[in-house]
Amino acid sequence: MYKRLSEIEIGVPAIIRSFENEEIYLKLMEMGCIPGEEIIVLKVAPLKDPISVIVAGYKLSLRLNEAESIIVEQKI
Repeated sequence: MYKRLSEIEIGVPAIIRSFENEEIYLKLMEMGCIPGEEIIVLKVAPLKDPISVIVAGYKLSLRLNEAESIIVEQKI
């Protein structure tokens, strides 16, 4: 089942499948958010912005609008 990264619970691994917003697509790719890459949400700020994740072996902070544009498939 596909979800937005912003909907994934903390600690649940997911696989990046696609991007919804073409405007930040290149920026996300440069940060290691590549389709097929595993991503795990580590922390979420009180107002859900920013979100801390692990992707491509390192920690990364994403703004809420960036996390909402990443479509992922939750691993079971």
